[in-house]
Amino acid sequence: MLSTLPKRRLRENVVLVAYGGGKDSSYSLAFCRAVQLMVFANQGETFRLRSVTNRHTAMPRAVMDNIDRAYRALRIPDDPDCEALLVDGDEVKPFQVDEVLAAPVIARNRVDLLMTGHRTAAESRPTFCNACNLSMVNSFGVAAAYDGGVDVIVTGDSPEEQRAYYLWVNRLTRHYGRNPAPSKETGFRRFLEKADDLAQVYFTGILGPDSAAEVESRRVTHEVPRALTFFSIYEDTRYSAAEHWHLLNDYLGFVFDELAFSFTESDCGAPTLMAHLRGLKCERLYRRSYAEGLAEYVGFALGLMRRKEFPERLIERMRARYADEDSINRMRAKANDFAREAFALGEDQLVCMLYSPFPGRGEGLEAYLAAEQPDLAAVAAEIHALLDETAESGDDRDLVTRLEELSGLGLERLRTLYRSPAIPGRGTHANGDLVGAILAGDPHKAVIPTRHAPGGPVVHELISGR
Repeated sequence: MLSTLPKRRLRENVVLVAYGGGKDSSYSLAFCRAVQLMVFANQGETFRLRSVTNRHTAMPRAVMDNIDRAYRALRIPDDPDCEALLVDGDEVKPFQVDEVLAAPVIARNRVDLLMTGHRTAAESRPTFCNACNLSMVNSFGVAAAYDGGVDVIVTGDSPEEQRAYYLWVNRLTRHYGRNPAPSKETGFRRFLEKADDLAQVYFTGILGPDSAAEVESRRVTHEVPRALTFFSIYEDTRYSAAEHWHLLNDYLGFVFDELAFSFTESDCGAPTLMAHLRGLKCERLYRRSYAEGLAEYVGFALGLMRRKEFPERLIERMRARYADEDSINRMRAKANDFAREAFALGEDQLVCMLYSPFPGRGEGLEAYLAAEQPDLAAVAAEIHALLDETAESGDDRDLVTRLEELSGLGLERLRTLYRSPAIPGRGTHANGDLVGAILAGDPHKAVIPTRHAPGGPVVHELISGR
C-alpha cells in the first residue's frame, strides 16, 4: 500500500476506505487500520485514514451500532490521524451513531423504490438496489473530493473484478448513455463521469422527462483528484466469516442482527423485504400461500450464500429463521414493521407495486382492481381518465386520495407511471431499456420452478435478490 502513496511525507497522504458496516467492509477497515498503525510504529508517522459510510433508508440501526463498536475497538475516534464520516446524499458529516438520516435522503429513497418497483412489478434487485448502487458510487466521489481529496482508495475487489465492473459500465454507457462530448478524463474520474451519465439516463427514465431538478439531485460526483489511485487488498486478506469469526465477534463486537443480517447482506434490511415480497406475490398474485413464496425465495437466497462461501453456521441460522409457521409469521411482522419504519409502506402499497397496475397506460389496472380492490373495478374508466389527464384531479378528490393511499405515490407520480412503458412480461426482463440491461448483467438472479396458480403447471420464473 505504501508504494501507492504519492506524497513524500506520509502524514500528507489520505487513504479512503468505504465502511458500510457489514462483515466484508469490517475486514477492510481493520486491515487498513492495522497497516496504518504498523507504519506509525516503524516510521514514527503514518498516513491519514478516512473511513466513510454511505447511508440509505434500508440501513437498520443495528448497522450503525456495529460501525460504532468497530470504530471504538479500533480506537479510531480518538486518533487525530483518523476521520470517520457519514455521507447522506451529497452531504458529508462526522460519524455519530445517533445521527438522524437526513429527511431529503429518506424521501428520495422512498420515491426511487416505488417508481422503480412499479415499473418492474417489484422485482427485487432493481427495486431495492439500482438507485442504492448509484448512490454508493456517488458517495465514493463525494468522499474522495471532500476536504482536499484523497490519494488512495482501498478496495477489497480483485483487479479482475474492478476491470469487469469498469467494462460493464462502459458497455451500458455506450448503449444507453446520452453520448456527451468526448472526455479528456481517465481513470477513476472517467469512471465516475460514465456512472453520472448512466444515473441521469436512469433517473430520467424512472422519474420522467420533466424531472430535471430531481435528476440533478441524484447525479454522481466526479470532481475527484486526478492522481487518485486504487489499492486492492484482495490478495492480502480473505473475506470468509468463518476465518475472521474471532476478529468480527470478539474484537470488533460485530452482531449478526436479525434484521441487518439478511441472507447475503450484513448491513442492509432490504433482503428481508425481498423475501417478504416473494411471499406476498405467491399469496396475492398466484393465490397460493405466503409460506410457499417465502420458501422459494429462501431456497434461492441460501444458494447465493453458498456461492459466496458463507460459513455453514450462518446459513443454518438463516434457514432456521424461516423454518416453521411461527418463525414465518414473526418474520412477516418484522418485515412489515421495517417497511413502515424505513419507507412508510404497508402491505397494501407493497401488493399494489407487485401488480404494477399503472405503467403502459394502465395495462394491468383492471386485473389489479378485480383482484385486490373490487369496489373500484366499476370506476376503472374514471381512473384511466384521471391518470391520462383527461379528467381534472379536482373532479373526484376521494378517488385521488384512494389511489394515493393504495400506491404510496402522489397523483403526478402515478401519471408519470401511466405514461411509462409496461414491463413486457412478468419474470422475463426482456425489455430493452436501461433497467432491463442492468438486471441482465446482475449475477444475483436465478431461474426457479414455481406455479402461477394453486395446482397449476410448473413454470420457470427468473427472480433476483440478495
